[in-house]
Amino acid sequence: MGVLMSKKQQVEKVQKCSVVVSAFKDGLKDRAAPAAGALTEEVIAENGDGSADGSHQANKEHTEQKDKDSKPGSLPNQQASASLREEHKANQEAWGRLRDGKGVEPEDLKKAHQLTPPAFVRPKREVNDDQPVDVPLGQRQQPVNDEMCEVCEVWTADDLFPCRTCTRVFHDGCLREMGYLSTEALQEMRETAHTTTGWSCYYCDNVNLLLTEEEMYSLMETFKQCKIIPESCLVSDELLQYRHFVTKQLFERDLTDEEEEEVLAQFAALDPDKKGQIEWSDFLYHESLSVLQKFRTENSLVRILTAKERDRARAIFQSIDQDKDGIITAGEARKAQTSWFHKINKESQSCSVSISHVGPISESSPASSSSERSRDKALENDNRPVTWDNFLRESAIYILAARPNSSAMHIRLPL
Repeated sequence: MGVLMSKKQQVEKVQKCSVVVSAFKDGLKDRAAPAAGALTEEVIAENGDGSADGSHQANKEHTEQKDKDSKPGSLPNQQASASLREEHKANQEAWGRLRDGKGVEPEDLKKAHQLTPPAFVRPKREVNDDQPVDVPLGQRQQPVNDEMCEVCEVWTADDLFPCRTCTRVFHDGCLREMGYLSTEALQEMRETAHTTTGWSCYYCDNVNLLLTEEEMYSLMETFKQCKIIPESCLVSDELLQYRHFVTKQLFERDLTDEEEEEVLAQFAALDPDKKGQIEWSDFLYHESLSVLQKFRTENSLVRILTAKERDRARAIFQSIDQDKDGIITAGEARKAQTSWFHKINKESQSCSVSISHVGPISESSPASSSSERSRDKALENDNRPVTWDNFLRESAIYILAARPNSSAMHIRLPL
């Protein structure tokens, strides 16, 4: 009978444990959970035969792991993990800014009372984009600058700084509050905006904004496949690797030796200060212009030109067309195009025959190779006739390339 009573007690105790577990699953989690050690001791006391050893062992391992994680040695791992998460988040935000054509987000600017940056809307291709556009040579458009600041819409006369590309005008204080221009860039704007060199506003300076959403998506996919990180500088090896990949994707072949030489020459043109790296914005502008040059027609690029740019193109053509017959030579046209690349020395602002803010490539320029110099000399003797319409269509991409304020040369004449 004693043995039977013992078995009955054991059955009752097992049933009691089952009820406790079932109750916990069904709702006791809403109550304050008992400490892990207390729960283990309760189960051991009820079983009486050490059947809770598994639970005790699990709690012991959990405690050991917790102690291990709290040790100083695991702190670097936690910091590395947090750093990776932050880097991933920063990269995602950078991709978002690249897609939307934005700079630094307003909340990231460590300044009080920030003005809201403008919302950029990427253009859409129109049905008639590729049709010829009539731009008369003898009829200047002479656009008039806006009267009020683009940001605050207040008129203050001489305190407004005009854009050389469009008709917008700005207060330097408004641009500073928006966070789009650094102190150095603001000073350059003050020095050049009212000169023949001129200054491009943030709308016109960023030629990446000329791409449609589809073109931008394609460019971003190429960047991602090449592991190009937005807002980071590139060295020559990275540019070569990128060019190899693009050539392989488009033409299913490797770069030739001549093409590699051209890539390195382009790198030098994008790094005029010889820092050994090119800025992200210069690389982005160069790639954006390359997309326009490859996938847009010349007529569609002419349609992008502003009234100011067309007037400057007229001025340069008429200065070359000495006999006023509406025709110049191919050599003269190419000479004009090569003069749109580099910044004019700020001391020499008297040049009245400049298409924009850039001057001719000198023989000592990093962008000038021996093959280019010999090519340019041969082109000077090219007497093929070029009309005004042909000149404007062929020059459109180089006029667009002259928009950025950077001294880098964002597009080059082909070898």
